[in-house]
Amino acid sequence: MTSLRDNWRIILLVVLVVASTVALFAPVAGSSDGSGGGTVAGDSPTNLEYGLELSGGTRIRAPLVGTTAEGVDYTDRDLGEIQRTVATELNLSLSEVQTRPQERALEIYTTNRTDEEFRAALQAANLSAGEIRDGVTAPTRQTAVSVLNDKINRGGLTGGSATIARSPTGETFILVEVPNANRSDVIELIGDRGVVSIVAGYPTEAGGNYTRTTVLEREDIAQVGSATEGQGERPPFVPVTLEQDSARSFAEDMRQYGFTSDSGVENCRWRQDEQDYGYCLFTVVDGQVVYASSMGSDLARIIESGEFPQDPAFRMITSNISEARELQINLRAGALPTTLDIQGEGTTYYLQPSLAQEFKLFSLITGAVAVGAVAAVVFIRYREPGVALPMVVTAAAEVYLLLGFAAAVGLALDLSHIAGFIAVIGTGVDDLVIIADEILQGDEIRTGKVFESRFRKAFWVIGAAAATTIIAMSPLAVLSLGDLQGFAIVTIVGVLLGVLVTRPAYGNILRNVVLD
Repeated sequence: MTSLRDNWRIILLVVLVVASTVALFAPVAGSSDGSGGGTVAGDSPTNLEYGLELSGGTRIRAPLVGTTAEGVDYTDRDLGEIQRTVATELNLSLSEVQTRPQERALEIYTTNRTDEEFRAALQAANLSAGEIRDGVTAPTRQTAVSVLNDKINRGGLTGGSATIARSPTGETFILVEVPNANRSDVIELIGDRGVVSIVAGYPTEAGGNYTRTTVLEREDIAQVGSATEGQGERPPFVPVTLEQDSARSFAEDMRQYGFTSDSGVENCRWRQDEQDYGYCLFTVVDGQVVYASSMGSDLARIIESGEFPQDPAFRMITSNISEARELQINLRAGALPTTLDIQGEGTTYYLQPSLAQEFKLFSLITGAVAVGAVAAVVFIRYREPGVALPMVVTAAAEVYLLLGFAAAVGLALDLSHIAGFIAVIGTGVDDLVIIADEILQGDEIRTGKVFESRFRKAFWVIGAAAATTIIAMSPLAVLSLGDLQGFAIVTIVGVLLGVLVTRPAYGNILRNVVLD
């Protein structure tokens, strides 16, 4: 019992090494898909995840398109009326105008209007604003990140993620990282808002003129099925189930606009004549017609009989299966509040997976060389295996604990993290050298009390250095400074593991060596 009590720091290190082994090698549900933002190599024996620089893929950083009026007073005002007025004045759709009463702000999701035009539209709605600035509000950014993550996950881009990033100058961006995906696939998935609607196009009573009315939107849909291949002449489609209230409204619209009449059923001539097209139900995505279909006789019969609200199944039709899958993703994930300014202020980065594999190999070689060099210097310095060998093993254990931490939290390793690992090796051995020199200097140690006195003196030096390192690295870890953030996080965690676990454990080991 006395031995256990005296060597509890060594026991703690062993326990954490075992825990790291479990985190690194034990089968973990979901580890194969890299849900932590990176990707797990299919033939990798570990649970480590890798970022773009070690797996390849695409990174997109871009702001959201929009302009915000701040300091808007909404007291006792009809938000819907304000939205309609501003949209009309600026010739925008309602989806491009958003009121934010809690932030006392109003957003328009375009940059094609001047501040003067925006302020004039606010005045038309009997509103005044303090500052008009480029960009959107925090709730809009949070919504965009949520939708983007949903789109990435549903789009089959394994391991991708979207986050909010801030530059040192205060600018805010959306950062999208998708391992093992090329640039065009990612932009195709996230480049548009994904606003989906069903628009009814029908002739007016005057004849020769046509009217288009939106009859279904994403909010009207209760359930979305899987994209289905067409058979024969039947085109691909996405089955959906409408909300009951929306189903009743849709049925009334179809009767009112003549789609269930003899002249409306099976009478869409869009492919033959886009000017005189008859009665068409348009599937519209981001303002573009994806497909135009007729009112089917079976659906018309169900609507006329009044049975449709009881079983409100509906098919949204597209031209090909690729469009159907994209439509399915947009319906399930929802629409982005606004688009990403990828072509303007945005930046894209793509790294080939083959090159990333080389980075991974070179990183492993660099780490091995660093450990070997440190071990050689330590053995040359002390020429005593009892002192030097535990020092090297303890330093290696610290790196192993860091790897276990990365696997446990799903940290996607990049080159910046590898640099942090190498820095931890250097600082860790440096601290162990301070401990060894402080304890071994002077007269021979004969009692545990003398050892503890010298160890405590060395540990105060190490603790002060660790605190300085953590304070210096903290701003880099908090701010979105790209690669510097990953380097700072690994360094801080490594320093904490060293001060709390590995340095005390090495002290216990050295105590046993010296006193024995």
